[in-house]
Amino acid sequence: MSPSPRTLRILLQFACVCVLAAGARSQAPVGLPRSTVLHPIDPPWALREPNRELRIERAASGDLSNGRRLVEAVAALKPGDRLRIGAGTWSVPSKFVVDLVGTAELPIWIESRPGDRVIITRPDAKQNVMDVGSRGPTRFLVIRGLEFTGGSAGVRLHDCEDVWFDGNEVHHIRDGALTANTAHTARLHITRNHLHHTGGYGEGMYLGANKGQWVMNSSVVALNHVHDCGGRQGDGIELKQGSWGNWIVGNIVHDTNYPCLLVYGTGGKPPNLIERNICWGTPTNVMQVQGEAVVRNNLLINGGIGFHTHDHQGKTRELVVVHNTIVTSGVGANLSSWSGREGMVLANNAVYSRKGPAVRCEKGSVGVRFGGNVVHGEVLGAGPEGFSKGRGIDDFRGLDWTGLTRDPTPVPGSPLVDTGLAAFATWDDLYERERGTLVDVGCVELELH
Repeated sequence: MSPSPRTLRILLQFACVCVLAAGARSQAPVGLPRSTVLHPIDPPWALREPNRELRIERAASGDLSNGRRLVEAVAALKPGDRLRIGAGTWSVPSKFVVDLVGTAELPIWIESRPGDRVIITRPDAKQNVMDVGSRGPTRFLVIRGLEFTGGSAGVRLHDCEDVWFDGNEVHHIRDGALTANTAHTARLHITRNHLHHTGGYGEGMYLGANKGQWVMNSSVVALNHVHDCGGRQGDGIELKQGSWGNWIVGNIVHDTNYPCLLVYGTGGKPPNLIERNICWGTPTNVMQVQGEAVVRNNLLINGGIGFHTHDHQGKTRELVVVHNTIVTSGVGANLSSWSGREGMVLANNAVYSRKGPAVRCEKGSVGVRFGGNVVHGEVLGAGPEGFSKGRGIDDFRGLDWTGLTRDPTPVPGSPLVDTGLAAFATWDDLYERERGTLVDVGCVELELH
């Protein structure tokens, strides 16, 4: 089976979408584009050097006094400045607003010193710990190596473009950890952060706003560890309707009340790419994607449903789901709104259910392109073409149904080995190892062939 012209158009559209850094493009000879060439995780201006190094140290006057001093020091920063914050607790009694405009040549940095633990907090939850771009635009700003706790939301990004939020920890707050839902945002790089123990609506990340009121585009959400998202909802990473051209890659998300990863549609804009994420442990859907996305090389374990799609704030369409490994006790892949929709592909996935159906197409599967999938459990609402039977959890080197062990490498001789379709093969696997000519099913190759 070869990709249809419409499917190829989706993949080509993604390959040309908002290249997030100035770098050489590379076209894959077969299958999907190689993402590591197209999209570096860090911004293209990441290696710029500051013009001026500034430091602020805690005084003996107390946490609140030091917090006021920190606010003043941040407000005084100019393009090319790097502020290093000394170790200790900095408690800000007022609203902490960061409105700074750097440039690609002269970014602004707010960082801890290497090895120091810098805690930014509040005496109450009446305000967010930090608001970025709330009174004016913020551009080319780096916030790195800081710990945020207490407050309402942890850090809220408002009118922000080219902001790099890297290597921070946000935890034990009343509401969401990191939000960007009050203005349009673009070219954000949210990387290597540790977000956990949220309250209220409880999202680890809440990016964009309902019904496309505010959208995030051309951004990177990568290598974050998000867990223990509680409260009334508690999604891990939520990307709202209309947000487009984003790359969600390499995140570890687990133990959430709502989906570990929830992505809506783009509203007809270029698709999102969701790849190489490891997610487990939710009573709902481990991953939920409405549409207009490429979903590949993800490992999804232990949810009420492994992968779920339905019409939400937009219609399901143009969704390519390839080379994922889905292992759960409930429904493996619930494709409730795929029938009769354009550009729908389910190929080269390993979908294993302990008790329920592996794949369920609740409203049928007219026009869906299936191929190279290996399943353990029934396939409901679709014919047998495009599916073969797996033997059980022992087809993997080190997986269990709960997510306690998470090695999805296929064992030699399993039905997963060499049975994928080259037409839908990705360049690399979950571990960024290049796939061979003979393609294994699921997110990991057994070996190079």
